[in-house]
Amino acid sequence: MVDWQVTATTIYCDAVGADVTIMVYKDWSTKCAICEDYGEEITQKKVRTLKKEGKKLSKKMRCETSMCSKVIEYKDRLFAEERSKNS
Repeated sequence: MVDWQVTATTIYCDAVGADVTIMVYKDWSTKCAICEDYGEEITQKKVRTLKKEGKKLSKKMRCETSMCSKVIEYKDRLFAEERSKNS
């Protein structure tokens, strides 16, 4: 059992061409803010909206959802840190 409710980090995501926030919850479920907000395939309308918000995004954006290697790497790193604290 971890002693936090949620932890997050911001990373650069090559799939969407922007900084994204990854969240890991105490039950080890994960969410990516871009994927959560905009879904797997981000439409051109949403790309224009994000650009208006000041985010630079690539034209072809394809999110890998919860199977994203960046999300998995972050969760695995946290899990290893928690395991080493409890050893």
